[in-house]
Amino acid sequence: MPTNPADGAILGTLYGSDAMRAVFDEHAYFQRMLDVEAALARVQARLGIIPADAAQAITQAARFENLRAEELAASARNVGYPVVGLVAGLSRAAGEAGGWTHWGATTQDIMDTAGVLQLRAAINRYKERLVELARQLSQLANRHRATVMAGRTHGQQALPISFGLKVVTWLAPLLRHVERLDEISPRLLGVQFGGAAGTLAALGDKGIEVMQALAAELKIAVPVMPWHAQRDSLVEFAGWLSLVTGSLGKMAQDIILMAQSEVGEVSESAEEGRGGSSTMPQKSNPITSELILAAARHNASLLSALHHAQIQEHERATHGWQVEWLTLPDMIMLTGGALKHAVYLAKNLQVDEAKMRENIHRANDVILAEAAVFALARAMPRAQADKLVKQACAVALTEGKPLVEVVKNLLAGALPAGAVDWQALAAPQNYLGETDKIIDRALKSASHFLG
Repeated sequence: MPTNPADGAILGTLYGSDAMRAVFDEHAYFQRMLDVEAALARVQARLGIIPADAAQAITQAARFENLRAEELAASARNVGYPVVGLVAGLSRAAGEAGGWTHWGATTQDIMDTAGVLQLRAAINRYKERLVELARQLSQLANRHRATVMAGRTHGQQALPISFGLKVVTWLAPLLRHVERLDEISPRLLGVQFGGAAGTLAALGDKGIEVMQALAAELKIAVPVMPWHAQRDSLVEFAGWLSLVTGSLGKMAQDIILMAQSEVGEVSESAEEGRGGSSTMPQKSNPITSELILAAARHNASLLSALHHAQIQEHERATHGWQVEWLTLPDMIMLTGGALKHAVYLAKNLQVDEAKMRENIHRANDVILAEAAVFALARAMPRAQADKLVKQACAVALTEGKPLVEVVKNLLAGALPAGAVDWQALAAPQNYLGETDKIIDRALKSASHFLG
């Protein structure tokens, strides 16, 4: 039975995704290792290192069903790694050709290269999710480009913004994450083949040729050299995973704050019973956002472990590798789940435009203070305008009156007629600055990504 909630049949629905589990379950991992062993045999046969019929037999035998789980478990428990048992099972299944399996390779070559194949599959799924999420957020932003709400700084109402602008602040980092992924993938998705100590000595003068041919067979990159104790690319990828969930966490945190009962500007969905409480009928908890935040914070913590694992001694290390086994799959799974939840939010988010307006007016329109200062500064010294508006803010909050009305009353005709368009000043939608252009720029950037 799984002890990690992300792996359970019940609690696992809250974390991860079925698509990512299919890539990283134990069965899939062992099949990837068998795929690497088979590919190695084929390229070595083409290079005249092992017999062609042996490569054919090894390839045909390289199926997970030919292995015995109890033998694999016993071998891993005894040796500390799964490959010895895997090679024994593959060799047995290949019959007389079995003696040619794993020729010139070492355990870490097979495990790391299998891991790279898993990472490639994971990256493809991440890109699919990111495309879907970017498309949904783009549509949401465009739909609400003119939906006025309070922009908040330090948790306080600051200036009017549009909800569409807030949405593109969730969107823009995702586009950069796709660029980052494209940049790091060639460094990350490289074959591991170095033999026992990274010299390829068992293959004589054919070692590098085999490494290059194996990479071509598996359609992955050829590194400058074997990277047994060089784990920077994996740590870089882990950093990318944490960046992605961190950006999704910002989106989730915003939604949680806007969904508070006293704010009520959004809710996660209209789905009946979603986020319900066992004892409080009125509750509709932002559970999807909570799960995204949990993934983001946990990934940030796990990233530290990968940085520790990067410190590996000599030509092949003692324990850093095992730290990766415990850490990186969890980060990959949590990121897949966070992306899945974010897509749900982008599709189903309920936006209360009236409540957004109401929250501005309930604060007596003090969100228009900067707008009032700059409007008055065209007709009086800036310092005088600033002082008057500060006074007006205090009155508006104390007496519960709209700020612009208070400013107008305090001036009591002191300005020339027509110096200030009071009606226009009192409309928050008139102080959105370059919001529309910013949204357009973000959506144009997304359109290049979406195709």
